Amino acid sequence: VSQYPDARRPKLIWFNGALTFALMCALIAGLLPLPVMFMVAFSIAMIINYPCLQQQKDRVAAHAGSVLAVVGLIFAAGIFTGILSGTGMVDAMSKSLLAVIPEALGPYLAVITALVSMPFTFFMSNDAFYYGVLPVLAEAASHYGITAVEMARASIVGQPVHLLSPLVPSTYLLVALAGIEFGDHQRFTLKWAVLVCLCIMFAALLMGIFPLFSTL
Repeated sequence: VSQYPDARRPKLIWFNGALTFALMCALIAGLLPLPVMFMVAFSIAMIINYPCLQQQKDRVAAHAGSVLAVVGLIFAAGIFTGILSGTGMVDAMSKSLLAVIPEALGPYLAVITALVSMPFTFFMSNDAFYYGVLPVLAEAASHYGITAVEMARASIVGQPVHLLSPLVPSTYLLVALAGIEFGDHQRFTLKWAVLVCLCIMFAALLMGIFPLFSTL
């Protein structure tokens, strides 16, 4: 909207804010399926803010490029995730990871999971990692006295890096709106994302969110 001053609606800021708040409440309450609620809220916003049909067409056309790119990426990510899961590649990757971890490092599986969650969630989707890799790691960690809850906590450490993954459609939309290249965004942000992940891991260890090693 900042690129199109004519599209601004400062007099409707309170209405738009109330509509957004109502949408958030409906999402939390789960009144309807998410796509339905977004379509209803979008329709109301378009009718109120741009009552003229031509204005509505102009607004849709202004953002069509970003939307189509994100939709295409969602389909591509879905296909990629389906291939990883359906062919058994995720199971093979998780078993291969366990095979290269020495038995002496078994008590440190929570920390190892926190560290590998960064590259794993970067190169694969969250579904593939949390439904395919993590259960195998959690089963192995249970033999060393590390609970599934502690493994789950450790596994979310890598989420700041995951948001830079080419499999995250929302990031493409954000960089497109910001007018920067995705590769430039990754090169600048990746080191800071890794640093944030390490800070999260050290803070979690200090607070006992998950153990450094198991004494069992």
